[in-house]
Amino acid sequence: MQTDIINNGNVAFMILATVLVFLMIPGLAFFYGGLVPKKNAITMMTYTFISIGVVTVLWTLGGFSMVFGSDIKGFIGNPVEYFMLHGVDFTINPKYGETIPFLMFFMYQLMFAIITAPLMTGAIASRITIVGWIKFQVLWMILIYFPVAHWVWGGGFLSSMGFVDYAGGTVIHATAGFSALIGVLYFGKRLIIPKRDYSNINLVLCGAAILMFGWFGFNAGGALASGETAAIAFTNTGIAAGFATIVWVAMSYSKSKKFSIVELTTGAVAGLATITPCSGYVTPQAAVFIGIIAAIACYCCLQFSRKMNWDDALGVWGVHGMGGVIGSILVGVFASAEVNGITGGMHQLFIQLSGVLIVIVYTIIVCYIIFKITDLTGTLRVSDAIQEKGLDQAFMEEVEEIKD
Repeated sequence: MQTDIINNGNVAFMILATVLVFLMIPGLAFFYGGLVPKKNAITMMTYTFISIGVVTVLWTLGGFSMVFGSDIKGFIGNPVEYFMLHGVDFTINPKYGETIPFLMFFMYQLMFAIITAPLMTGAIASRITIVGWIKFQVLWMILIYFPVAHWVWGGGFLSSMGFVDYAGGTVIHATAGFSALIGVLYFGKRLIIPKRDYSNINLVLCGAAILMFGWFGFNAGGALASGETAAIAFTNTGIAAGFATIVWVAMSYSKSKKFSIVELTTGAVAGLATITPCSGYVTPQAAVFIGIIAAIACYCCLQFSRKMNWDDALGVWGVHGMGGVIGSILVGVFASAEVNGITGGMHQLFIQLSGVLIVIVYTIIVCYIIFKITDLTGTLRVSDAIQEKGLDQAFMEEVEEIKD
């Protein structure tokens, strides 16, 4: 039932969800920072933290408007409609939250925008400069994230054809994951590929815990209100993550005969990435199967990438990219009309497959062009000498120069 009255309980719920998503940003930084060699850890975390500033500026100066502004031929929103928060105030925009201020929706979606591009940095660890990353990210947000988010969430052509993505399996994970794959192929292998040379395993676990904690707000907040849909998205998030974790650990243990905290957390993230597009459309019973499928499929994708000799340093394509794709497709299999009005079946499955393929192809082509454009500036790639010496020493003021 539509209303024009702000519900303070829903506002409080959305503030909490927004803060939880924001916590995922440092969580991702810690997770990635702990997984890379110590000599690159601070730079790795900087990629993520600097996105808070870069994306906030872009979002305020037209990014939000490009996603949620009035639709222009199904491809993009009016880039000046909400420029500098014009028209984004304390009142309700019923299209984007029937009981919360439009400002609240602006902030919640900003958190999604901030965390997306940094996901791909795990794949190209040790190979991109900080300056190059900033330039790349600006172009990537404008040419990939903003258009794709509009297609799906802002009234673009994919939403018009019936494609759904509850909390970002395609908009966030597929775009970042397949961009990561293009980055891996574009940059080639690292000069030195360490074997489990983690800088800080405790930091990995801390980051993973924050990510998992924040993911509940990531998915449940998609309801834009505290109610039944938020509750079921919240529940599905936990169930899928739990089942994916156990199945992943079982597969990993059967191969190495040892337990690994990194494998455990990777399995959880695979389950979370896969349930994300489904979380508000499926039953908890379906979430069990989605978690199991996520673990098996993403684990196999990681093994495939290794057999292909792709130097995806932290497995971004296999976990985030393919997790998001698989979850988006599974909406067409498991969605229940009783949950949120979407019914799985051949028709919805075809729509989901078509939408995912369109986004993948678009992302691959445009991302490659962005890498080429950024590379022309000569500040994109890390030299072999810096790779050997360490990115932190070359780029970070906090690291004291080691004298020869």
